[in-house]
Amino acid sequence: MGLIGEVLLLPFAPVRGAGWVMRQVLQEAERIYYDPATIRAELSRLEEQLETGEIAEDEFDRQEDELLDRLEIALRSGAGTGNGTGS
Repeated sequence: MGLIGEVLLLPFAPVRGAGWVMRQVLQEAERIYYDPATIRAELSRLEEQLETGEIAEDEFDRQEDELLDRLEIALRSGAGTGNGTGS
């Protein structure tokens, strides 16, 4: 169905292109979200906020648990780049 299929699907090309772009954006967002370096930086900022009194300790604990869960997932799946591990 090669050429005929392409001709018939031509009106849907913008939709297919938009879908591809959305998948690429989602992959990059997930890569950044699960990047161990990003998570560690967020943990540092969170600790600074606790030390300066910007957040309460219970809020710190809640957010820290979320970040540590993300970090565990990232390290388990090998997500992120340049995590500094190697032999």
